Amino acid sequence: MAKNPNHDRRGVRKSNKKGATKGSGGQRRRGLRGKGPTPKAEDRTYHAAHQRKLERQRRESGRHERVGNEFVVGRNPVIECLRAKVPALSLVVAQGTGHDDRLSEAVAIAKARGIVTREVPRLELDRISGNQLHQGIGLEIPPYDYADVFDLIGEAATGAEPGMFVILDNITDPRNLGAVIRSTAAFGGNGVIIPERRSASVTAVAWRTSAGTAARLPVARAKNLTRTLNEFKDAGYQIVGLDAGGEHTLDTYVGGVDPVVIVVGSEGKGISRLVRENCDVIMSVPMADWVESLNASVAAGVVLSEFARQRRAAAR
Repeated sequence: MAKNPNHDRRGVRKSNKKGATKGSGGQRRRGLRGKGPTPKAEDRTYHAAHQRKLERQRRESGRHERVGNEFVVGRNPVIECLRAKVPALSLVVAQGTGHDDRLSEAVAIAKARGIVTREVPRLELDRISGNQLHQGIGLEIPPYDYADVFDLIGEAATGAEPGMFVILDNITDPRNLGAVIRSTAAFGGNGVIIPERRSASVTAVAWRTSAGTAARLPVARAKNLTRTLNEFKDAGYQIVGLDAGGEHTLDTYVGGVDPVVIVVGSEGKGISRLVRENCDVIMSVPMADWVESLNASVAAGVVLSEFARQRRAAAR
């Protein structure tokens, strides 16, 4: 028998494969490595939570920084804006829209006010308004032109009566903002100040709620409410914060005849801590024991009305 030449070659592995043997190139070893912690659902681009995060960020940014024009859509909202004399750039009507009394009124008011009426394809109105529920009509509104706080203080100093302003803290509903603007104008106030961040802004909703008074009463935005309060103090203003459990009530406080700033917080959060610490007086509104709190715009209206009464009484 012929001797196998490989019989005595210990440690030599037999193989039927021809050519060089290929390894995994480290792929198996890399595959065994951990991939790290699982990202949060809102950080995974394919997850619905990520889309909700993006939408939330868009809403938050829109509260304090509005870029471009706003579109109000729907026949009733457009009519309300036109009746309230909200500044508008154009009235946009979709081609083929059926006419009714509201559409005819909108076109007539726009013509009387010199607002351009444009007729566009329905798909174009879908695109520019970002809403398919427009009922064939939209109103293009320019961004609100905010006043400067320093200018408002200077203008109030030249007035016949002491200045009276309202500062809103933690108010994010534009309807509340619009109602406060309306009350401030009704009771002889000089203006409303809102924070630049985390606050409602003067949108079409605020315009409508103000019943057009936003066209005449200035609204200013402050980068820092604490610094703004100190500016009013330096100008001789008393800072009155509205909050439960204050050392004064509306019945006992008689400082409405002096230059005054009324600080109003939200119904839920109230006034923020730093703003409260910079108020000269914390005042509450007397009401029935079983009622927890008043809506922000209602509370502001009650106090503005009382301060206006005090000023009328002092002028007699």
